[in-house]
Amino acid sequence: MKEFWKKIPLWQKIVGALILGLMTGIIFGESAQALKPIGTLFINLIKMLIVPLVFVTLVTGIIAMEDLKKMRRVGFKTFIIYLVTTAIAITIGLVVGIVLEPGVGVSLETASTMAVKEAPSLVDTFLNIITKNPFSSFANGNILQIIFFAIILGVSINLSGEKGKPAKKFFTSMSEAMYKMTEIVMSFAPFGVFALMAWVSASYGADVLLSLGKVIFGVYLAAVIHILITMAGGLSLIGKLNPIKFFKGIITAQTVAFTSTSSSGTLPITTQNTTENLGVSKPVASFVLPLGATINMDGTALYQGVCAMFVAQAFGVELGMEEYLVIILTSTLASIGTAGVPGAGLIMLTLVLTSVGLPIEGVAIIAGIDRILDMARTTVNVTGDAMTSVLIAKGENELDEDIYNGRKIHEEVDLQKTI
Repeated sequence: MKEFWKKIPLWQKIVGALILGLMTGIIFGESAQALKPIGTLFINLIKMLIVPLVFVTLVTGIIAMEDLKKMRRVGFKTFIIYLVTTAIAITIGLVVGIVLEPGVGVSLETASTMAVKEAPSLVDTFLNIITKNPFSSFANGNILQIIFFAIILGVSINLSGEKGKPAKKFFTSMSEAMYKMTEIVMSFAPFGVFALMAWVSASYGADVLLSLGKVIFGVYLAAVIHILITMAGGLSLIGKLNPIKFFKGIITAQTVAFTSTSSSGTLPITTQNTTENLGVSKPVASFVLPLGATINMDGTALYQGVCAMFVAQAFGVELGMEEYLVIILTSTLASIGTAGVPGAGLIMLTLVLTSVGLPIEGVAIIAGIDRILDMARTTVNVTGDAMTSVLIAKGENELDEDIYNGRKIHEEVDLQKTI
């Protein structure tokens, strides 16, 4: 039995655990909620990796790019791709919302007003990027500030010349250790995914799914459209790559994102998938993916489009082209300040609704199914991060296409075969 378990690929174990967990929650109902601590344990293990992994690998990615012109070029292209795909995502969400009319026939009259944290302004978001105390940023897990400090430190090490070489060796060694720690944590993924899915299906059941079925269907439909058209199209047309190979290579990251609902939490697995399964160089992955986990929120953007239309239709508010443009612009810019953690999309949804004068009371009922919607939007976010890293690596001649196309296996030994 042990040998059979070792032979099963990790992604198959995770997908099987997801299905089994879903069935367990439906069959055993509330009793299955007792499994949540196992899922929480897995999420805590992943969260343990986030801050040190982001910091160490990003510094390593910067010092590997000794050419500062190359670093600026990669950073600019990454930022542009993230903004463009986010704008496309919110547009898809609006179109799906207009066509499906999820709010028609749904009454929000009894929705109670919920207290929502005030969303930070774009200016405040940029000002808060610069940390006053790096150690405080590490302790609080402020990813934007950690990314900024890591970039400045990496550039400074490069500018230090010979005296900076010991620091280069330290961070390079630490990044390898963090990758190995990621493999260890991922060996527990099937058990964590099983427990999380059992808890989700036991907690929400069929009632919530039926009452707001159109909203859920709309968000998932928009997510599928964005992944299959925008992302697969980008890989085919811009990267001249087979998108099927891409989706096969990141299925583990997608599954973990779907169950954990955290872009930042999935970052270690996304990094592992893109480097080992898709052939993206570690310097590119270490630079592009942490940025993506913070500022690339395609899934959150399309979710806001569908939900904004739901609220408008439920309250009988007519939106015109001007309001649609405001929603697209607000969602695109707001995505920069949306943290890659579960539930953060509700804060940005409040900002979007306010920008066009829609009642924020609608957020209350959306919050009831936010976890289900979060699963779809996080999967889109993570897929977009991986796609961008592949396109950037392709453009910088740092994509091993033999690994991408499955003609060569990554040099490192898969930990799953040794456990």
